Amino acid sequence: MAYLAMVQTMISPKYNRNFAPVAGECVTIAPLIRRICAPNASPYTFTGTNTYLVGGDEIFIIDPGPDQNEHFNALARAMKNQRLKAILLTHTHKDHCALSRRLAEKFKAPIWFGGKHRLSRKRRFLEANILSGACDWQLRPDRELKDGQRIKTDGITLEVIATPGHCANHISFGVSDRKFLFSGDHVMGWNSTLVAAPDGSLNDYLNSLKRLIESRWSHYLPGHGGEIADKGQENNAISFTRELLGHRQGRNEQILQLVKNGTCKKSDIVDAIYPDASGKIRIAAMMTVTAHLEYLEEKQELTVRRGLTGNWISLQKTGRQPDESTR
Repeated sequence: MAYLAMVQTMISPKYNRNFAPVAGECVTIAPLIRRICAPNASPYTFTGTNTYLVGGDEIFIIDPGPDQNEHFNALARAMKNQRLKAILLTHTHKDHCALSRRLAEKFKAPIWFGGKHRLSRKRRFLEANILSGACDWQLRPDRELKDGQRIKTDGITLEVIATPGHCANHISFGVSDRKFLFSGDHVMGWNSTLVAAPDGSLNDYLNSLKRLIESRWSHYLPGHGGEIADKGQENNAISFTRELLGHRQGRNEQILQLVKNGTCKKSDIVDAIYPDASGKIRIAAMMTVTAHLEYLEEKQELTVRRGLTGNWISLQKTGRQPDESTR
C-alpha cells in the first residue's frame, strides 16, 4: 500500500533522549542561567520538569515545577542570597506551575504568566477534556504577560513570545541579545509535544512552530529533556523545529491517506500509525490523532461525524486529495 511506504519514509525529527540529570542538582547552562530538574519523571514528563534560575543578584525562576518538598528545598538552596524578582510560567499545567504559590509566599515574589488557564476552544456537547485534572484553573497572574513584552532582571532581559498550541496560554521567553530561548513544552528535544483538544490546538501549535522558525533564537532550553543546542547554521534548534513542523504535516498526510483507503474510525487510525502504543502512550496517541483530525476538519479536508458510540471520518468531497509523495 502507498500508505505503508509513506510511513516507512516519512521524515522523523532527530530526538535526543540521552539526558540523565540528577534531580535537585543545580547545573550552570550559561552565564546567569542555571537549571534544576524536578524529581517527577514519567512517560509524559520524561526525566522531570526543568526549572530555570535566570539572573544575577536578582533572578527570575521559570517554571518552578511540581509541588514537592525536595524540589522546593533544591530551589531554595540554589537561590542563596539572591532576591527572587518574579516567578515566570510558560503555561499552567501543574507539572510546571504547582510550586508557584509556595515559592511566591516564601520569597514574597509575584507570579507572571500569559493569563489564567483556558481552553483553546469551547467544549462540544458531552465532550471530555482529558487534561482537565492536569491544569491549574484557579491560578491567576499577578501580572499577565503579553506577546512582545520585555521583562528585566539583573543581567538578563527576556522577550515574551506567544506560542499557543500545547495549551492556549503557552508562552516562551527569548533572551535578548543572546541565542537562548526558554521553550517550555512548545519544543522539546526528547519528543514531540502533546497537543490535546480542546485544551490545545494543532492549528495554533503549527503556527507557533512557524513563528519560532522565523525567529533569531537558535538554542532552546525546554521544559523537559536536554538542551536543543546550537551546533551550527544547518543543525540548530531552528532546524529541529522545522523537522517538527514537517513531521506534523506528514502525520496529516498519513491520516488523509488512511481515510482515502477506507479507514474511518479513529481507533483504527491510531492502530495504523502507532501499532506498538499501549497504556499511557496509547492515550497520548489517541489525543494526538484527535488533534490532527480536528485540524483537518477545520481545513475542510475531511469530515468527522461524532456520536455516542464513536467518531466516523470521511474525506470532504470538495477537499483536496492527499499528497501521494512521501514526507
